[in-house]
Amino acid sequence: MKLEIPDNKRLVHQAVFPMRWGDMDAMGHVNNTIYFRYLEIVRVDWLNSVNAAPNPAGEGPVIVNTFCNFYKQLEYPGEVLAKHYVSNPGRSSFDCWITLERTDRPGEICAAGGATTVWMDFPAQKSAPLPDWLRRLIDG
Repeated sequence: MKLEIPDNKRLVHQAVFPMRWGDMDAMGHVNNTIYFRYLEIVRVDWLNSVNAAPNPAGEGPVIVNTFCNFYKQLEYPGEVLAKHYVSNPGRSSFDCWITLERTDRPGEICAAGGATTVWMDFPAQKSAPLPDWLRRLIDG
């Protein structure tokens, strides 16, 4: 079953990075846990690019759930193209959607996943409203 990324999503970031030999497992393909690392790489890249990295003394994003659907094996060597989408801004949360494909097979999705991200007030240890500037980025 293919992951259905909602129509109201917005592409906000792309990243290309190499698969490493050490990413593989005994079966000769990238280990399933590494896919989550790939999702993290592109999500954190985007957050840093929009100055939304977590600030332990202030506010920032946290992940409250994450998931990944696997469609085709990734095998070393090669490069991964990760496309990061956002959607569904709520009072304090939004959804991230990420597709992973090989750069030498454009358009062939090998995995797709994402996360629900909540904006937090870290000193208070509770959710906080999404900043207006972030909501505008998500809404487009």
